[in-house]
Amino acid sequence: MEKNEQINALCRQFKITAMASCLPLVIADSEKQNSGYRDFFLALLKQEAELRLKNETARRRKAARLPLKNDLGTYDKKAENGLTPTRVNQLRELNWLDQGFNLMLLGPSGTGKTFLAAGLAADAVDKGYKAYFKTMEDLTGILKLKDLTRTAAAEYKRMLKADLIILDDIMLFPVEKSVAVSLFNFVNQVYEQTSFIITTNKMPTEWAKMLDDEVLATALLDRLLFRCDIINLSGKSYRMKNRQTFFEHQK
Repeated sequence: MEKNEQINALCRQFKITAMASCLPLVIADSEKQNSGYRDFFLALLKQEAELRLKNETARRRKAARLPLKNDLGTYDKKAENGLTPTRVNQLRELNWLDQGFNLMLLGPSGTGKTFLAAGLAADAVDKGYKAYFKTMEDLTGILKLKDLTRTAAAEYKRMLKADLIILDDIMLFPVEKSVAVSLFNFVNQVYEQTSFIITTNKMPTEWAKMLDDEVLATALLDRLLFRCDIINLSGKSYRMKNRQTFFEHQK
């Protein structure tokens, strides 16, 4: 067996696939640069590390289940929602996440809450954090089924180990008492080690009505707002302002 084939076979055996795929290029470059053994081996290791980082990031992104639109690089700098591009860039630095703070994005529908939350989650994933994006409906289903199905139980366990959890459109609808209690228990279990991004169109003072329990709402908010920046978004709905029709696309 030719030496390159032997190397490829051993790389596959030890699951160092990047080394196998890039070997001809690294050899050619090393011969051209007249590199020493250490430089050659370092180049191979860098290729392997780069591929593993890329694959790990892809796995974290898949697990995060982010909305399709999550690239804050496309954020409309002219959006009239009260959030300046400078503030967006500051949030993207993730200093708040590094220091264990939460964010509450508060405002009417269409002001960019979900897009901003998903974009920050994508940035966090790319930086190496474990992040999970959940709508209130998603979370409700997990809380109801975690003791009944393996899928929900596994998802719940993953969330317990998260660095960042996005709860989208929380308190949009009234919450069943059993779900409200489970929600509190979950937040109470992780709030000291996990950061949250909450998006909501309900003021904290309205949460008691949605939970039908003022004591529970107070206890829940006490944990979420303890280390938290509340970002108020305002203005008209971006979707309605930029509404499109089918016939416009046919021109």
